[in-house]
Amino acid sequence: MLKPGVLNRRIVGEVISRLEKKGLKLVGLKMMQITPELAAMHYAEHKGKPFYDGLVNYITSGPVVAMVWQGDDCVTLVRKLIGSTSPAEAHPGTIRGDFCSHTQHNIIHASDSDESAAREIKLFFKDNEIIDWEDNSSSWY
Repeated sequence: MLKPGVLNRRIVGEVISRLEKKGLKLVGLKMMQITPELAAMHYAEHKGKPFYDGLVNYITSGPVVAMVWQGDDCVTLVRKLIGSTSPAEAHPGTIRGDFCSHTQHNIIHASDSDESAAREIKLFFKDNEIIDWEDNSSSWY
């Protein structure tokens, strides 16, 4: 998910391009405004933590771009591409390393496991919004 800061900074295409160039397959994409209720479900595991309110406030402060990607070891690969949650620890060349300077305004969210991905996809997408298309170039990567 690309958070509101990505749209505000006009770097949606750049971030998506990095995932595409890695050879991942985009099968779901939509811009949406997250409600406080949906944010609470998305961040349920963080409820009660000191940073929870900031997470909810930021994710609901503007539109986001929700995405579903496919690929071999997709979750692991995406997390490596986006870099550490802490901007100070995110390596240059990663999405967070190149574009993020504050943890509270982290520009991208990625699921941390296949199970989390399945849960989060159901929060943001209906079954008919995921299009598993024929990728004729998959052998190139």
